[in-house]
Amino acid sequence: MNETQVKVYFSLFGDDFPINVVTRRLEITPTESYKKGDSISTNSSLHRKETSWDYGTDYQNSLDVNEQLQQVMDQLRDKCSIINELQAEFGLASKIYIVIRMVNEQAPALYLEKDILTFVSNIGAEIEVDFV
Repeated sequence: MNETQVKVYFSLFGDDFPINVVTRRLEITPTESYKKGDSISTNSSLHRKETSWDYGTDYQNSLDVNEQLQQVMDQLRDKCSIINELQAEFGLASKIYIVIRMVNEQAPALYLEKDILTFVSNIGAEIEVDFV
C-alpha cells in the first residue's frame, strides 16, 4: 500500500434480527453480515455482541471520501422509507462508517455533500470516521 485508501460502508445493526429479511426488503446483497454470538475470528474466543447487515466498498485508493460515499449512496438513497421501517420493526440503529488508511500524510478530502447529510438525517443515522 503506497497510496491513501478509503473504505465506506453503511451498517444496520441491533440485538438480533433476520439478516435475510433485511436483504430481501432492501433488494441489496450485503457486503458483510454477522449474527449476535458469531465468533469474531477463527482463532478467537471473542463473539459478536450484536447482529449487523453492512453494505459498502472495499478499500480503494482515493483522496476524496465522496467517491466512496457516492458508490454506497447510489444503492441506498431511494431506500429511506424501507430502512426506517426496518429500524422500527427490529429496533435497529444505522451508521455510515468512513475508514481511512492514510499514507505519507496524504489526507483525503473529507466533506459531506448535501445528499449524504439529507440521507443520514432522514434515517436518523450517525457517521463515524476512523483512521487506521
